Formats: sequence, C-alpha cells, structure tokens
Amino acid sequence: MRRLETWTALAILGGATALALSRRIGRVRLPGKIAFVTGGSRGLGFLVARELGRRGMRVVICARDEEELERARGGLAAEGIDVTALPCDVTDEDGIQGLVADVEQNLGPIDVLVNNAGIIQVGPVETMKTEDYRRAMDVMFWGALHAAEAVLPGMRERRRGTIVNVTSIGAAVGLPHLAPYDAAKFALRGWSEALAAESIRHGVRVVTVVPGLMRTGSFGHALVKGKRYAEASLFALAASLPLVTSSADRAARRIVRAIENDERFVVVGVPAKALRIAHALFPGTVVRTLGVVNRLLPPAEPGAREAIALPGELFRRGLARSILTALGDRAARRYNEEPEQA
Repeated sequence: MRRLETWTALAILGGATALALSRRIGRVRLPGKIAFVTGGSRGLGFLVARELGRRGMRVVICARDEEELERARGGLAAEGIDVTALPCDVTDEDGIQGLVADVEQNLGPIDVLVNNAGIIQVGPVETMKTEDYRRAMDVMFWGALHAAEAVLPGMRERRRGTIVNVTSIGAAVGLPHLAPYDAAKFALRGWSEALAAESIRHGVRVVTVVPGLMRTGSFGHALVKGKRYAEASLFALAASLPLVTSSADRAARRIVRAIENDERFVVVGVPAKALRIAHALFPGTVVRTLGVVNRLLPPAEPGAREAIALPGELFRRGLARSILTALGDRAARRYNEEPEQA
C-alpha cells in the first residue's frame, strides 16, 4: 500500500512538473511584436489593447468612430504605450484586407490579432427582423472572419501568430432577449474552435474566449427594441451589478495571460463558468429556467418589430440611473464608453 501511495505521489508530481515545463516552453513572448485589436477604442477591446501594450507590444487599434478612436489612442499613448489608431469597419472585407496590408508594410508583421468588435441588440425575439440578425452576423462573425483571413496567410508562412476570438457566454447558452447576439456568437465560437484545430499544423494559435457579463459600461451602446425604457434599464442594471458581472480589467488580464500561456479555450468570470457547467450537465433544466426568467422580462408590443433599434442610453431611467449602476457608469467613464466631462 505504501509503495502504491509513493508511486501515485511520484506520478502526480511528474505530471505537474511536465505540465509546468510544457507551459514554460510554449510561452509566447510578446515584447516588440505587433498586435491588431478590432473594436479597440472602448470597453474590453481598449483594455486588452492596454494590457498588450503594457507587455511591450506595439498596438494597432481600429474602430468605426474616429473621435472615440482618437480618445483611446491618446489615453494609451499617455501611459507610454506604442499605439496606432486606424479607422475601420470590419464588415468591409476589402477595407480590412487593405488595412492589414498597410500595417504589415509600414509597421511589420501582425503577431496577435484580437477579434473583439461587436454590437448587441436587446429585445424579445418577436421584435427582431432578418436585418437585425444579418447586422449581428456581419460584425461579429463575418467581421472576425475577414480580419483572420487577412492575417492568416502571413502567419502560416512565418509559422507563428495568435488569433484571439472574443465570443460570449451567449455563445454557450442561448440567453433570452439577445437572440441576434447569441446567434452570431455561437457561429463565431464554432468557427473559432474549428480554426484552432486546423491551425495547429501551421504553427498558428487560436484562442477562443467566452466571457460572461463584464462591467465595461457598454450598456449605453446596446441597441434596444420593444419596450425600450424597460429593456434599456434592465440591461443597464444587469451589466452593472457585481454579483452578476465580473471586472473588465481582470478579464483583459486573463485574456492576455491566455495568449502568453498558449491556451486554446478560456471562460472568463465565475458566473459564466457556473452557467456553462450547469448547461453542459443539465441543458433542459437551464433552458426551462431561462424560460421562467423570460417571463419576468418585458413582453413584445405591437409594431415593435418594424421600429428601429436605438441606443439604450437614450432610454434607461429610474433605478438604472442610480447607485445600482454606479459601477457600470464608472466603467463607462474609465473605459472610453462615453466622452469625459469637461
């Protein structure tokens, strides 16, 4: 018995040592290399760009809003980060191809691509039109695919490089009132995992990130349909409460650590991990539970399907502008989700 215990202990120690050694050998060195971050002007993209810059990378951030992009560039540069800001629309395939070609010609090869650009539409499924789903897919699936297709030839030729695809807990569990977002993130996750498996032979790493709700302050940019005041207010509350959300700063550090440690799949945040495990073990029960939750959410109203989705910041009120959203409002100011007040 003692001999068995000894061998078991030695086997565990040997396995732990081998794992630690393999991680150290496979560790990705970031200083001096170039990172390209889509949706890098605010929120999680801004924070990931900052963490990569703090690791010594030269960072290129892109987004559609040029004013927002310049504020982000100024904030990162003030920290001593080597940053370039370029306007782009990830839905424009030719535009992304040209932008990547310009970056690689003028700055050097892109070693890390972070596909973070996204939009979120909030409202009952009855209010969503085909155009809403198409818009979500264009940004979060096709946009990521366009950017990856632009950098992959060079990465394969050099036999190195990392692509990070930021999905969502909505890519693991279908969440009510987020149907277009769920659909696009599910597609992104499936493609990302397939790409990861096929890219190993080329020396290219692909990291699939599944974050839960984070306190980025981005709820003001959510596009709401249906009973807009109720949808915007509930979403702002859900995206601000500490027990439901996780720190965006910690999430960014976790993502960069996953790049450095050559990881392939990362779930960020305790609530997201718990929900994913529950869904894996008891999918039917989770769906029925979410059905109960859905009964508490605002129902669709006549004519809402034809209405235009508008930013939630225009509609949140009451408790959604109180101390209950203080953490979310502070995050919005810190992470460039809204202009600083003069």
